[in-house]
Amino acid sequence: MTTSPTSVPTPLALSIGGSVLTQGNDDAGYIGKLADLLHRLGATRPLVVTTGGGRTAREYIRIGHDLGLTEIELDEIGIDITRLHARILAARLGPPTPARPPATIAEAVSEVHRCSPVVLGGTEPGHTTDGVAALLAVRLRAERLVNATRVDGLYERDPAVDPTARRLDRIGFEAFQKLVHEKSPDRPGQEFVFDRLGADALTRARIPMAIVNGRDLPNLEAALLGREFRGTIVG
Repeated sequence: MTTSPTSVPTPLALSIGGSVLTQGNDDAGYIGKLADLLHRLGATRPLVVTTGGGRTAREYIRIGHDLGLTEIELDEIGIDITRLHARILAARLGPPTPARPPATIAEAVSEVHRCSPVVLGGTEPGHTTDGVAALLAVRLRAERLVNATRVDGLYERDPAVDPTARRLDRIGFEAFQKLVHEKSPDRPGQEFVFDRLGADALTRARIPMAIVNGRDLPNLEAALLGREFRGTIVG
């Protein structure tokens, strides 16, 4: 385990996509096992976790868009869904995880120094939960950020569209940042593997990121602990 000069364990950050949490396939069983993993890891070092909105958020955003809501209103709807996911995971985790997830990055940073893990959803319009996780990683000087998605890494093309697409085992910060800016839409409910705010923050701070399939819990644990894993390393 990597430690600072004062022997305080180095923090970790985890971003769990909403499409990982709710797939319609034994979601309760998965969330329970995920909570057990996070509880175990959070007992040994500071761990902050963000939860995305997934298909539930996208559906409400679609309805809101059809009703003529503004971009800020659509973002706020998405944030509410991410916070609902955070509440469910936090409740399953139980103490010392705060039952009511923090609403700001500053609050999450304060909480994780006294209790771990800390779970939160979105914070403000214009910031996805991936972006929030990246900003938290920077603020906490985290050892790494793990991005748990519905696919097993970053692909050169969408593997759902092109089954022959190749997974990238490693990509540098600048190349990843450029790819995200090309592929990630700047609007509520984006579905790309990461977002612009997060890619920019990690590139500036040089904090590495692992991209993994969040439903593969042994592999997720390996990525969090810095062991060999199946997925993509950014950095």
